Amino acid sequence: MRKIGFIGAFDKTDMLIQLAKILTEAGKRTIIIDATTNQKAKYVVPVINPTRTYLTEFEGFDVAVGFQDFEGMKYYIGIEKQDELEYDIALIDIDNKEMFDNFGLKDAYLNYFVTSFDLFSLKRGLEIISGFDMQIFLKKILFSREMSREEDDYLNFISRNYPIEWDEEKIYFPLELGDQSAIIEGQRTSKVKFKNLSGQYKDGLLTVSEQILDDVNAGDIKRIIRNIEKGV
Repeated sequence: MRKIGFIGAFDKTDMLIQLAKILTEAGKRTIIIDATTNQKAKYVVPVINPTRTYLTEFEGFDVAVGFQDFEGMKYYIGIEKQDELEYDIALIDIDNKEMFDNFGLKDAYLNYFVTSFDLFSLKRGLEIISGFDMQIFLKKILFSREMSREEDDYLNFISRNYPIEWDEEKIYFPLELGDQSAIIEGQRTSKVKFKNLSGQYKDGLLTVSEQILDDVNAGDIKRIIRNIEKGV
């Protein structure tokens, strides 16, 4: 199972749902693990009878909420500790160091730092990393209205004393009202919808999907995105 970590205080749930839909349509058995404090997935992913910890299916992929580690998930499913979870990809949403350790993200295939440029998201997100006893390689997913070099320079400046090696590539998602309206409409209808998302937003999804799916070419991912947008 390929573990992909998404680290930060910024809200990542909707983006992970969209990514999981793409990965699922690409033929990958995918699970989102919401290991955050707020557990937003509990509120936006429909489930008949939510409990403290549960696993549910949504739009072809699974969503796990409230688990502290993989062992707890295995116990819930009813498999032995030594058995492997039957997923190709796990998208793991965390906002604290404990969950980073519990889910073994130091050995993840990829780790992303996800943030906007408000000070809470920046400083609380970096606080998660402050206690690491090892340097971690991180890719940047940046939600921004400006998408300016000055913003990225500021992030580099305030993170200069943290145990981070930044990837040179930056993936930008726009903070546009149109994108937020499209996401909210999908939440209300309990569907993953790409219609009315901006081109920049879909480009961000494409780039992250390409990095996760190294065995699927960009053209096929673009086709998947178009089909989801059309409701195919």
